[in-house]
Amino acid sequence: MVPTTSLLLLLSLALLAPSLSAEKCVLTGRWTNDLGSNMTIGAVNSKGEFTGTYLTAVTATTNEIKLSPLKGNQHSTNHKSQPTFGFTVNWSFSDSTTVFTGQCFVDKDGKEVLKTMWLLRSHVDSIDDDWKATRVGINIFTRLHKRWQ
Repeated sequence: MVPTTSLLLLLSLALLAPSLSAEKCVLTGRWTNDLGSNMTIGAVNSKGEFTGTYLTAVTATTNEIKLSPLKGNQHSTNHKSQPTFGFTVNWSFSDSTTVFTGQCFVDKDGKEVLKTMWLLRSHVDSIDDDWKATRVGINIFTRLHKRWQ
């Protein structure tokens, strides 16, 4: 009886250990990307919804860059430590919108990273110009400050 109990205990610990050691990646906070853009994501509610702000470092317009609102969702049924998410930025300084989708990771050094892909849709005056209205790209975000600071 004792060997069976010990074996079951050992097996249980082996199965649980990876989930106990994995750090959780949390969206809430201040982030910067590889182009120098900054965003702040507020608290994620029980439905997985969040809001925040985005200040881009780059633009294709000649307009003055302004802080823009973002609204998104974290996959609420995914209680894993590295969640998927998506958000929309409604640019305050241009007639365009960008949607981001990605995943929040904790790398091998314990650093949180957001890997994202985006689509930017700009306004065009006619359907003939539709071909040039959508751009696609990727961004990697890192946390500006640790969550506890």
